[in-house]
Amino acid sequence: MNFVRIAAIAAVLGFSGGLWPTPADAQTGMASYYKHGKLTANGERFDPHGMTAAHRTFPFGSRVLVTNLKNGKSVIVRINDRGPFTKGRVIDLSLGAAKVVGLTQSGVARVKVVRLSLI
Repeated sequence: MNFVRIAAIAAVLGFSGGLWPTPADAQTGMASYYKHGKLTANGERFDPHGMTAAHRTFPFGSRVLVTNLKNGKSVIVRINDRGPFTKGRVIDLSLGAAKVVGLTQSGVARVKVVRLSLI
């Protein structure tokens, strides 16, 4: 994914200040989604319809561009939880984010995950 497309997606979603990918923080792997929970690992109430995700190592509050490699659909999510805890998965999306990238029918999909940073 090129920088122009990432910046355009960020602008449409209302992020300002120049979001750019951090190349060392790009991963490809399987994503899944979850729709139940009370509190996230950072202490906030889980919103299944929010644009959030769980990642094992990215700092809480990180913005992440997730692209479904099968259909090309993308979403920017905020990391607010830890996981996934299933081997081979790189990110767990909230139900709302999973709908945006077309992940709810299959339950899992191969994705590219790019952590975005403010410059």
